[in-house]
Parts: sequence; C-alpha cells; structure tokens
Amino acid sequence: MNVPNKQSIRRLLIGVSCLALSLNIAINTAYAEPCFDNTQSAYNYLLTQETAQTQARTQSTININRATEGELTLLHGIGSSKAQAIILYREMFGRFKTVDELTKVKGIGAKTVEKNRRRLTVQD
Repeated sequence: MNVPNKQSIRRLLIGVSCLALSLNIAINTAYAEPCFDNTQSAYNYLLTQETAQTQARTQSTININRATEGELTLLHGIGSSKAQAIILYREMFGRFKTVDELTKVKGIGAKTVEKNRRRLTVQD
C-alpha cells in the first residue's frame, strides 16, 4: 500500500489552493463593475443602472398565486419576511381570488396593496 508522504500532500494542498483562487478570481471578475477615469462618468453610470432597475421593478406584473420570494420582494414595501408570509398564507389557504385578499396576510395593509395594485395579478 502506498502511503502519501508530506511532500505529496503539500503539493496536493497547493494545487487545490491555486484552483480555489483561480475560481474565486474568475467569479469575481464576471460580476465586476467597470472602472471610470472620472467621477462624472461613474455618476452617470450609476444613474443609468438605478433607472434601469427602477423601470424593471415598476413594469413587471407579478402573479401573487405563483410568485417566488424573490419576485415578491420586487414589490414596494415587501421584504423577505413579508414575501415568505405571502407564500405561507397561499400554501395554507389556497390561491388568492382577488388582489385585495393580500391584506389578509399579516403585515400587509391596504396601503401596500394600493402602491402595488397595477403590478399585481391573480390570473395566469
């Protein structure tokens, strides 16, 4: 039986460490933000990104009978815990028949429903 010596274990650990470092660099590079040579360019870029995210958030329609937690958190005033409460309510009591039934979920009031009404649906 071949017993690994300290040198072969060290080589293996170095190889694994290099592989992990390479993967980390590749992943971080894929999500890196661009670099700017002046603050005005950076500011304009951030404004463009914010505008695009706001438009995406306000233009999509969300079916509250099928939405995931991530989709529900795109609504105004709905964070992770309220999104989970909506899903739990839906699982316990069945499909919402109207958008207004959303107020039956603890922590969601009429104002939240009104802010999001044009983006909410209960139909497929």
